Amino acid sequence: MLRQSQQQKLLQKLSPQQIQLMKLLQVATVNLEERIKEELEENPALEYGQDGEGEPDGDIPDGDDKFEEEADDVELSDDTAEKVDMEDFLRNEDEGNYDYSDDYYGGGDTEKQSVPVRVETNFHDHLLDQLGMLELDDRTQKIAEQIIGSIDDDGYLRREVTAIVDDLAFGMNIETTIEEVNALIENIRQFDPPGVCAVTLQECLLLQLKRIPESKSVQNAIQIIDSFFNEFIKKHYDKIQKQLNLNDKDFKDVIGIIIKLNPKPGSAFAVLNKAESYIIPDFFVFNNMGVLELSLNSKNAPELRISEGYKEMMRAYDRSEKKDKRQKEALLFIKQKLDSAKWFIDAIKQRQHTLLHSMQAILDFQREFFLTGDETTLKPMILKDIAKMTNLDVSTVSRVANSKFVQTEFGTYKLKYFFSEALQTESGEEVSTREVKTILNGIISAENKRKPHSDERLTEMLQEKGYNIARRTVAKYREQLNIPVARLRKEL
Repeated sequence: MLRQSQQQKLLQKLSPQQIQLMKLLQVATVNLEERIKEELEENPALEYGQDGEGEPDGDIPDGDDKFEEEADDVELSDDTAEKVDMEDFLRNEDEGNYDYSDDYYGGGDTEKQSVPVRVETNFHDHLLDQLGMLELDDRTQKIAEQIIGSIDDDGYLRREVTAIVDDLAFGMNIETTIEEVNALIENIRQFDPPGVCAVTLQECLLLQLKRIPESKSVQNAIQIIDSFFNEFIKKHYDKIQKQLNLNDKDFKDVIGIIIKLNPKPGSAFAVLNKAESYIIPDFFVFNNMGVLELSLNSKNAPELRISEGYKEMMRAYDRSEKKDKRQKEALLFIKQKLDSAKWFIDAIKQRQHTLLHSMQAILDFQREFFLTGDETTLKPMILKDIAKMTNLDVSTVSRVANSKFVQTEFGTYKLKYFFSEALQTESGEEVSTREVKTILNGIISAENKRKPHSDERLTEMLQEKGYNIARRTVAKYREQLNIPVARLRKEL
């Protein structure tokens, strides 16, 4: 027997405006202009310029109950109107996929500056150009192009030969064999840059060594990579030196040859993401005689307004007595576009307010650092601390801190730089883990590279300085600083 019951559930639903704001908060300054351009292209009711009427929606008729009732009776066709629903605000999940060819950079200068566009040779195009010198027939050319297309940006052939044979058979209707593909791979391995089309790092290094004019040192280098590769990458130099019966000078010459090789032959052609190449600060902090002044990058505060033409359309409808179905469809579309434009302008303004409010809290919390630039003055600070100061949600603070930069007189820093956990000293004082990492980095930088400090010794040295820290914590901080273990830091 079925039993009916009633349940009350408390669900948190986000409005389209809230989703719009959250997505905009995540966008860095370098991406914001492109995001606004995209909105301007999609919504003709939105345009650049300052609204002379004050608030952007100040003179837009909101419509009366009669209009809403009439609008409900209208069935919109796909080619006359769009529905403003969640999909309108959930588009473009990846806010970073933009073409930055029109981007500009600089400080508070409001005048747009052009950035020269770099004309560069693509890595795969470079290989295809060399392929043209082999004088292959059409069929073989297509096989070779498939191989080159399977080479990654680092220069390695990551796809199995059998998979390439299958791709050619099913995708291009070309019958080939493993032997034929391998023969073409050997030809491509003679291309520049040396080491290209290797499958493993060991193979890549050997290909490069075989291009160097032959000498005793080169022969020894080939033998090390060929027969003692595992010992070499683990820096077991004593074992290798003993096996090859080399004195210190000869062994140092051999290692000198190997370390000059390029483990990523394709990297010379790598094109950096322009958003990463040029850092555009979101905030500026100035020290005016001991008074810290915070300002938002002007690119974060564009002047947007509602189109006067669209406002006039709404007014004309309001004055009109005769309203046919076509008019109702058109005007409902216009109202949706006006609402969408108003929401976007409000979201941009809310973004500016939230950014400044959050950054001011960070500035107040880490005041000593912004005055002195001394990393050791950074206090332990987590997202929850700023959320409490600003009365914002932790997730909102996280979005603000993500991919945002602040320019100070000591340099430009990512906001995440200022967040760190606390560590207690012997005296009971709480210090930032950032401070401990800075000291750890200094100790390792000053060590004797012939006898680098082990993690145990690093722990002892930090404890001697008054930091109550465990060995595993030292190992974790060392890894976060991208510093290898002692054995791999050893130099001859």
